[in-house]
Amino acid sequence: MQKQGTELFDKLQDFISLLDVSTISEERLLVLQSLIEFIRGKKDSGQSINLNFVCTHNSRRSHMAQIWAQTMAHYFNVRQVHCYSGGTEATALYPKVAEVLKQAGFDILALSEEVNPIYSIKCGAEVHPIIGFSKTYDHSFNPKGNFAAVMTCSHADENCPFIPGAEKRIALTFEDPKEFDGTPLQTEKYKERSTQIATELFYVFSKINERST
Repeated sequence: MQKQGTELFDKLQDFISLLDVSTISEERLLVLQSLIEFIRGKKDSGQSINLNFVCTHNSRRSHMAQIWAQTMAHYFNVRQVHCYSGGTEATALYPKVAEVLKQAGFDILALSEEVNPIYSIKCGAEVHPIIGFSKTYDHSFNPKGNFAAVMTCSHADENCPFIPGAEKRIALTFEDPKEFDGTPLQTEKYKERSTQIATELFYVFSKINERST
């Protein structure tokens, strides 16, 4: 399998090399299989792979998932992957998210200083940046059809039963690090969540180019 990982920033490459997929539970692997099958099906039919990661506020988990998914697609040389994120409402990308991603090796630049700032997020010097800002899942920046809605929080999954234009809906929920905001464990818990999301999406994209049995 050809990897493009050498095009990533060295620090990010090192972070990814330490991810341990053996930490993923059997129950969680079953959940991830739905996402694997969607991506693999699109790839095998030569179609674009559009993933819209949806959370309530589009401030934490959905951004982490979007960024790590796009990065892992690049790392494993899975072409035509376009990752988005959105919420049932828009707020702002939470600063601690940008902080822990930067510590992992991403190059993050604030392009605006508004209440809802816009960020350029790069995983490699020659890789097109991800544009990160909080938005609703149906914002004009996001796809209107031919995408999988990946629900990253249980609140959005339970309270938004229909995502217009979604071909498939996948519940891939994560615990919210927001609960540790303002506590001594805040940074640790945000890193823990980012690492979990990175590990699970590493596993997902590692399976896409494998031959089906």
